[in-house]
Amino acid sequence: MDTPAITRAMILAAGLGTRMRPLTDDRPKPLVAVSGKALIDYNLDRLAAAGIRHVVVNVHYFADMLANHVAGRSDMAIAISDERERILNSGGGVKKALPLLGSAPFFSLNADTIWMDGPASNLARMAATFDPGTMDVLLLVAPTTTTIGWGNRGDFAMDQEGRLRWPKPGEVTPFAYCGVAILSAALFADTPDEFSLLVLFRRAAETRRLFGLRLDGVFMHVGTPQAVKEAEEAIAWSKQ
Repeated sequence: MDTPAITRAMILAAGLGTRMRPLTDDRPKPLVAVSGKALIDYNLDRLAAAGIRHVVVNVHYFADMLANHVAGRSDMAIAISDERERILNSGGGVKKALPLLGSAPFFSLNADTIWMDGPASNLARMAATFDPGTMDVLLLVAPTTTTIGWGNRGDFAMDQEGRLRWPKPGEVTPFAYCGVAILSAALFADTPDEFSLLVLFRRAAETRRLFGLRLDGVFMHVGTPQAVKEAEEAIAWSKQ
């Protein structure tokens, strides 16, 4: 397997954060603090530790506040993809940013995703696992039974080779999508300006090119004020 070097990443940070209110009444969701650190800084720190030095952040809600915050980073070059006039959903946001991301595979991270790593960096594990010969999309997934802040049934089932499939009607599946992916830039050809990344995930699943890597550690989906409290409790427990 000829594993490509993953050198760039995008953080999807343009959402309105409505489920996080009232914490998002005066700031964008990526700047909501968890244990004294903004959500987006958890992702940026993980990317920096994995050797990623070029990151794109899209902005819409409280755009200037978020852009000013990430401009303070000195350990990576951060480009802003401006969606002030029109929010483009996850897939459209990435498509707009492709000129900044290049043609090689890249990381995509949701801004409300944080996790605690096991012995190794999960981003490094993903980069080592991604095989462009067999994969169009590689998702980081975690068991729903150990996920913090997860209130839904699982997103995917995974076979022994790591290939993912959607649940059948009424089926409860064991894995939650952690909001972290490696994407092939070629996937975005002939896509509309506004669409969800789920469209590309489903396309990849239909051609058996959607794969998952099980998280080594603990995933925290921080989408509501209650989930913030649960994440803070987990982080405090991990430091004991």
